[in-house]
Amino acid sequence: MDRLIQWLLYALGRSLVFVIQLFPLTWVAAFGRLAGRLAFVVDKRHRRVAIGQLEWYLKQTQTEGDPEAMAKEHYQRLGENYVSAIKTAGMTSAGLRKHLEFEGLEMLQSEPGEGTDPEWNNNWVFAIGHFGNFELYARCMSRVEGFTGATTYRGLNQPGLDRLLQELRARSGVLFFDRRKQFGKLRQIMNEGSVMLGLLADQVAGSGTPMKFLGDECLCSTAPAVFAHRYHCRLGMGVCYRIGPAKWKVVFDQEIPTFSQGERRSVESITQDVNRAFEKAIHRDPLNWFWVHDRWKRYRKLKKKKPAPPAK
Repeated sequence: MDRLIQWLLYALGRSLVFVIQLFPLTWVAAFGRLAGRLAFVVDKRHRRVAIGQLEWYLKQTQTEGDPEAMAKEHYQRLGENYVSAIKTAGMTSAGLRKHLEFEGLEMLQSEPGEGTDPEWNNNWVFAIGHFGNFELYARCMSRVEGFTGATTYRGLNQPGLDRLLQELRARSGVLFFDRRKQFGKLRQIMNEGSVMLGLLADQVAGSGTPMKFLGDECLCSTAPAVFAHRYHCRLGMGVCYRIGPAKWKVVFDQEIPTFSQGERRSVESITQDVNRAFEKAIHRDPLNWFWVHDRWKRYRKLKKKKPAPPAK
């Protein structure tokens, strides 16, 4: 029965993907915004998180704005990004050309500086975040000559949907590794060199290091710094910006040194630089980031303790 359910989920999802990919991207993006508006109405839990965090952000930055109106626009952008990602996964590079721009890729051809690992083996790690249509990072990494594009992901609990998602991502030409099951394979290609590895590092689902982010402490991912040291990589930043309806720009605009005066920088100091770069991207376009994630754990449900039984 479970296999039948998973097959039905896959078939239903595949049919939906087929229908979405029939339409022009501009139409798909417009439909996505409508879906996002509907989600804002029905998704009470994440709406509360988004409004609360945006209200806090406006106070933190002393910026004028209406948190609810901002959250509504944010939901519409999320809908646009998610539904558009289904369409862009099946588009050719030529078809994407008028919808997607790249900036800063020449950084990969730059000469190593004083902040580079002396044992650098032509590996790059890019700290990327949930900005814009973040599935487009893969399309960028697949077009860089001389490098193998790779990234990690957390597999879905439903095998049918997970299979569909990986089929969509496989078209990008980038290698995807399930971080829970395929670390050995990832380690193998990293040791071979000439890898461009993208790591989503702006959220933490489980363990992390307590650090300040946007002025308040939360758990932060140290993965980019750890990978950069372990596999002798140079470390860069990548952000996807929405620049118009159904239009995005992926920007690689900063290299973060992993060495200083011939010594390895600490993982914590590197991670602080990564966080500052993410903050800069958020300030540039606040609604481009993923505010529905409870980043600072302010809105998690507290488990109610059962009252002690009355004394006899």
